[in-house]
Amino acid sequence: MISYIRGELAAVEEDRIVVEAGGIGYGIFMPGSAIGRLPAIGSQVKIHTYFSVKEDSMQLFGFLTRDDLEVFRLVIGVSGIGPKGGLNILSQLTSDELRFAVFSGDVKAISAAPGIGKKTAEKLILELKDKLNLEDALSHSQEADSAPGPGVVLSGSVQNDAVQALVALGYGSTEALKAVRQVEITEDMQVEGVLKRALKLMMF
Repeated sequence: MISYIRGELAAVEEDRIVVEAGGIGYGIFMPGSAIGRLPAIGSQVKIHTYFSVKEDSMQLFGFLTRDDLEVFRLVIGVSGIGPKGGLNILSQLTSDELRFAVFSGDVKAISAAPGIGKKTAEKLILELKDKLNLEDALSHSQEADSAPGPGVVLSGSVQNDAVQALVALGYGSTEALKAVRQVEITEDMQVEGVLKRALKLMMF
């Protein structure tokens, strides 16, 4: 089992990178969103990996954070979704966005990933609803998030209610989650206050 690879970023392709470590170049498939956040070629990187072994192939799939890797493992644990399908989903949605899409039953957001149909998205939601923790999406910023919010980390219950309120108003779950995570929350702030500030951010 290869848990991670640390080395020099030697090449970047459309859906794959090459990391040189110990004189060996490792070809690693990665989500497009993660590839876009990589440093310049020649930089040192640490890629968390999943090693897929099949009768006719051996492939490495990589992620910038351990959280992304763990979510990937859960996704490919759903019957009918292989490593390439899991990669497509995490190219379409970040781990946090997927958490909320599952929690809110957003079939449309998940099925927007290439090769993932409506029935597969519904199955993923059903199987992962009790395995993914929404609090993780609301209470922390990912290590390599491209646009982390300045919000003060609280329990997440106020944020949770605000996100659900935005979805009830017709906003997409991904859009709602991003807006709420950018709100600077004070200890005495209620759901209404968070909602108003999130709406203001979404309008500009």
